[in-house]
Amino acid sequence: MMLSLYNLIVHFAGFLLKIMALFSPKMKLFVDGRKVVFPVLEQKIKATDKTIWFHAASLGEYEQGLPVIEKIKDKFPSHKIVVTFFSPSGYEVRKNNTVADVTVYLPLDTKKNAQQFLQLVHPDLVFFIKYEYWPNYLAELKKSNTKTYLISGILRPNQLFFKWYGGFYRNALDAFTYFFVQNETSKKLLQQLGKTNVAVSGDTRFDRVATILEKDNSLDFIFDFKDNKLTIVVGSSWPKDEDLVVNFINSNTFDVKFIIAPHNIKDEQIQQLKNSITKKTILFSQKEGKQLADFNVFIIDTIGILTKIYSYADIAYVGGGFGNPGVHNVLEPATFGVPILIGPNYSHFAEAIALVNMEACVSVNNQKELNEALENLIQNDDIRNEKGHMCSTFVQMNKGATAIILKHILND
Repeated sequence: MMLSLYNLIVHFAGFLLKIMALFSPKMKLFVDGRKVVFPVLEQKIKATDKTIWFHAASLGEYEQGLPVIEKIKDKFPSHKIVVTFFSPSGYEVRKNNTVADVTVYLPLDTKKNAQQFLQLVHPDLVFFIKYEYWPNYLAELKKSNTKTYLISGILRPNQLFFKWYGGFYRNALDAFTYFFVQNETSKKLLQQLGKTNVAVSGDTRFDRVATILEKDNSLDFIFDFKDNKLTIVVGSSWPKDEDLVVNFINSNTFDVKFIIAPHNIKDEQIQQLKNSITKKTILFSQKEGKQLADFNVFIIDTIGILTKIYSYADIAYVGGGFGNPGVHNVLEPATFGVPILIGPNYSHFAEAIALVNMEACVSVNNQKELNEALENLIQNDDIRNEKGHMCSTFVQMNKGATAIILKHILND
């Protein structure tokens, strides 16, 4: 009964999304991108190909699963890697990735779509990253006895599995060969449902950010701008974050540099941000031919280089903590040994909670607290270095999830 209702809702949602696509560019990407999935699969995957399928909801989950994707690709060189995304914010950014042989949107979770998708992909192994449990896809995977894994899984008591009316959703979990979860809470919740095929492997994101240190993170223009001065990097900021940071920039008298990489890089918002700053400010898009060392503030109006920029930070402010669902990725600055400031909304992110509890990361609620925290870190080298060291140690101590997952799968 509930499954029939779910299928009805999915079909209705598909119809609704087509209408929304007429008015929303993001929804248009969502709808139009799915129109070409089956033709692309027919073109790129032959019946004789061996494949492995990874599904990520969005960009964060893709980055989280990347260490496993790369290792699986090494271990199964004769297989084609298929990566699917649910969200345009993941697909549009990573559609040209080099690790996958085929990258497409995941068609909506109807029985017909699931059957057609799996017939074309015919995977030997399937990995769902962190969450997203699509009942029709999972039902078809169970029917075909395909080995299916959840990696870096996280479960919470308020999920549908644990509601009295969530029986059809609980049944979908029967498709999983094994659950690799991030923490003991998730393991216990699965055990309450009678699942014994579960291990706490940790979060593969730690493996992902740990490998960043092995890459070339140099950016000549950031080096020139920094000019050997203490530098505060504001990453993935939203307007509320920027209001507080800009007030500090405009009022402080310290000889420090600021780099701001906003979450939204629309021209209007970038110009508004620049106009609100009273100190000498340069945009990434206008940097050519400029003496960057002469500027106090550098606004990054492009995407894809924030991780490398964090390697130049002495202090990092990670945005998103004044909105929902909350703060962005704190692990990227942490891996470089940078002390971190965030807003108050971080309760959904275990790594942020841990870093705050360790006092390696400082959560601020208002302008006064931000000013005090920044002044403390700017003026006290020992405190700044100690918090930064705790951040890098935290990342190093928690890596290893990929190795646990690979060992089990290769012995399975």
